[in-house]
Amino acid sequence: MKLSPLHSALIAAGVIATTAAVAIGVDDRLPARTDTTAFAQQVVQPTTGLERRTNAPDYSAIVARYGPTVVGVVSEGTRDASDGPQAQQQIPEELRRYFRGMPGMPGFGQPPGGGQRQQRGMGSGFIVGADGLILTNAHVVQGAKQVTVKLHDRREYSAKVLGTDEMTDIAVLRIEAKGLPVVQLGDPKALRVGDPVLAIGSPFGFEQTATQGIVSAKGRSLPGGAVVPFIQTDAAVNPGNSGGPLFDDAGRVIGINSQIYSRSGGYQGLAFAIPIDVALKIKDQIVATGSAQHAQLGVTVQDVTQPLADSFGLQRPDGALISGVAPDSAAAKAGLKSGDVVTAVNGEPIVRSGELSSRIGMSMPGEQVKLTVWRDKQPREIAATLGRMEAEGKKLADASPVEPGKLGLALRPMTAEERRESRIEQGMVVQNAAGPAARAGIQPGDVLLSINGKPTGSIEAISGVLESKPKSVALLVQRDGNRLFVPVELA
Repeated sequence: MKLSPLHSALIAAGVIATTAAVAIGVDDRLPARTDTTAFAQQVVQPTTGLERRTNAPDYSAIVARYGPTVVGVVSEGTRDASDGPQAQQQIPEELRRYFRGMPGMPGFGQPPGGGQRQQRGMGSGFIVGADGLILTNAHVVQGAKQVTVKLHDRREYSAKVLGTDEMTDIAVLRIEAKGLPVVQLGDPKALRVGDPVLAIGSPFGFEQTATQGIVSAKGRSLPGGAVVPFIQTDAAVNPGNSGGPLFDDAGRVIGINSQIYSRSGGYQGLAFAIPIDVALKIKDQIVATGSAQHAQLGVTVQDVTQPLADSFGLQRPDGALISGVAPDSAAAKAGLKSGDVVTAVNGEPIVRSGELSSRIGMSMPGEQVKLTVWRDKQPREIAATLGRMEAEGKKLADASPVEPGKLGLALRPMTAEERRESRIEQGMVVQNAAGPAARAGIQPGDVLLSINGKPTGSIEAISGVLESKPKSVALLVQRDGNRLFVPVELA
């Protein structure tokens, strides 16, 4: 499958060759931050009511105290040669040129051919238990036969991988050591966009490197990481930082650096960290059972745009619009349908579709949730018992049919062979699109499944929806095996 530019540019911020560690002294306590001048303390913005900060983050104190909790993670193992081309396809060409021949980068500088490839790389991690419990990224230790942890004082330990969770990219390690310094944990929910943050790790193998920035966004959903509501920062994070901690301005860990957005392979101002509360949930499961479980509702969702909100009678473009329901899933058993908009889970509002994916994915299988759903222009409560997310999710159910009139569409019914191959019971195939439908992005070959949530199998059914002369309609479309709602402006 061809990767989108966004997906191909999201690079794991890990695996680079190791260098010698730099020792840093440990203070008994984190010194108080120094106040600014008395004049600065009194400055207030009269028009906004925002008071100027009187204390700047003391990054040197944070590094002095908590730098020793950050470790280097060296992984060694082999990988099937057949994995190489696939791995390289997921990395932009400019990145492959930039890192060609550097050790630790999977498939880089490796000769073509079959057999096993040696793989050695380095990431970062941090100590959460004085008895040797360490958190890092799953991709840092993926496929490793041997994992070595390097402490700030250059001591090295062979580490045991207690478990990994690819869904959240979390791994838990243990080394045989006692009395280790540990991080202080913070609350990601208390973070605000604009708050200062500090990253410590081993970019390009340069251990104990500190970089600073701000929180530039919260709750980001990324391709392949729908379960994680990432913290976005502009702290300089590079390959080798993976698994390292992201600190707030008080020296508390609020995230684990995981990915960067880059077209060059290096820092370009966008880095993404896994919130520490997500990581701790996974850590507790792995320590207890050796693995982690995730719940699944069994739907595909998309964001609600303003035109879609108008079509469904919503006052605001908030919520997660369900475009597909998997057969025999928790959603199907609960009675959820394509066209439903989930606006809250257990009373907590859902603004974007990624929030639903994250809240469900971080729940446990068998857990009951109460969903607030917008259907037929009114809210209703639906209870669902969540299923278990498998390594490879089920294919989603296909839906019903659709359309025309003044939509600008030429349609035909699906043939029996098309219905059999696509497993769609009824639908209308777009032969040509013009006017409003074409402007909205409808294409020949699309299968139209519903209009304003009403499944239709004939032109007459569609005309019935259009008789009320709506200003806009929401068309459910299946394209290349995926389903999405497309708002079409008619007025």
